[in-house]
Amino acid sequence: MKDINEKIEEAIKELLSAKIADSKDLMLVKRKIAKKYGLDIFSNAEIIKGVQTLAQGLNPLLKKLLRKRAVRTMSGIAPVAVLTKPYPCPGKCAYCPTEKDVPQSYLSNEPAVMRAIRCGYNPFVQVQDRLRALINNGHEPTKIELIVIGGTWSYLPEKYKYWYVLNLFAAANQFCHSREGGNLGEKKAISPITKIPAFAGMTRGELKNLLIKEQKKNENTKYQIIGLTLETRPDYICDEELLQMRTFGCTRVELGVQHLDDKILKLNKRGHGVKEIADATALLKNYGFKVTYHIMPGLPGSTPARDFKMYRQLFTDERFQPDQIKFYPCVVTKGSLLYHWWKQGKYKPYTDKQLRELIIKCKKITPEYVRIIRLIRDIPGESIVAGNKITNLRQVMQDEGVVCRCIRCREVGDFRFSIFDFRFNIINYNASGGKEYFIQAVSKEDKLLGFCRLRLVDEGLAIVRELHVYGELVSVGGEKKVQHAGLGKILLGEAEEIAKNENYDILKIISGVGVRGYYRKLGYRLHETYMEKKLK
Repeated sequence: MKDINEKIEEAIKELLSAKIADSKDLMLVKRKIAKKYGLDIFSNAEIIKGVQTLAQGLNPLLKKLLRKRAVRTMSGIAPVAVLTKPYPCPGKCAYCPTEKDVPQSYLSNEPAVMRAIRCGYNPFVQVQDRLRALINNGHEPTKIELIVIGGTWSYLPEKYKYWYVLNLFAAANQFCHSREGGNLGEKKAISPITKIPAFAGMTRGELKNLLIKEQKKNENTKYQIIGLTLETRPDYICDEELLQMRTFGCTRVELGVQHLDDKILKLNKRGHGVKEIADATALLKNYGFKVTYHIMPGLPGSTPARDFKMYRQLFTDERFQPDQIKFYPCVVTKGSLLYHWWKQGKYKPYTDKQLRELIIKCKKITPEYVRIIRLIRDIPGESIVAGNKITNLRQVMQDEGVVCRCIRCREVGDFRFSIFDFRFNIINYNASGGKEYFIQAVSKEDKLLGFCRLRLVDEGLAIVRELHVYGELVSVGGEKKVQHAGLGKILLGEAEEIAKNENYDILKIISGVGVRGYYRKLGYRLHETYMEKKLK
């Protein structure tokens, strides 16, 4: 009699040899095989793990059908969110929930928080846990965008920040994807780095030196960190803070903006005003960072009309002009001052209809050079006492035929194209005392294939703030789709020509650590924390 492992192996082999054209076929084959071998119906992750164990390949169509949440890597990168440990926040915002042993403004039943708690908030363990999950679900996360959340990064103890980022890079460098027995995880010999307590007897300089060593390793390792995002408050942005962020390898900063009305910010006890938002935005852009704004429709003191006016101002007032937007509609949760206001009848959230109509109006006026990352924050419904509980608002709007020209709504996805079959469309606009060029490559079908953000400032600064080619994530040497088709080089060449024609001698790039090697091949050299190239 065959043991269970032999049955599973035979079942997997039979499934791989079956003719499967779509997800319906896949489910039918799964059921047929489960019945034949007396097994439970395989999950997609179990099939992928079985394939890894057998060291067999997957045809591209089946691989696509098995991949769970393919959208995760459809933008060309694998986003990995990690949380810092709970630490006091300098803000006292009215809407912010406070929960014991959870970072300020987060809830213990949010998916990302639950994962972090399971990992003991250890950055090394969190990164490897997420990479393992991505691979088990059919993704190939060789290009990692690390997104560090957990409140105001700038307020954390300095040595803890160095230790934290050091472990992020060490986790990627030491991650090992083994096909033997289907095991996925870290190498057996774990670096002592992971054993160092945050405030052990190491100086900041020692931690910094270790970090630089790990960053150099990451330039040539398989799992490369091509972007690092940190979130903070506008009133904590200064030259010293941004220089340190660059040392960490940060390329994008998320700002808790919430609104552009000083009265509304004051009422909600935000602790800063519009001036701090504008100043922070200008400084961030001049350092080359991509800038993401968190905005909160429905705050106490606001109305749908005021919120729409605020959103329009984001892109008509050159003091702002964010690159990306996250909508975080205001909801009532226990543990916040807003909860008490709501109980006292002093606050009433927007209805679902009001919120939907507002966001539809906002999406319709969003410029092509902006990416709307989120429409709704991932707060579980059971934690929302009052306010929006619609979690699939983006899908609802797509079903209703809402037209949006933001980056996310136009990006190519897994659409195939010829490298010669596109056109350039360059949008230039003034922002924070400089001139921005959004150089985009668009297909005949109006799909966004890739883009480059070039910033020119009168003081002789020409800097590429972002270079991104969209499409399904393809590892180096893998099947050619949009990425690795030479489009990035073409876009960067266009940026170089613009800067040269405007009489700039040097072009800088705010490069993620893991893609420094790519820019070296194009003639750039590392200077301090930026890649640079002489244009003349």
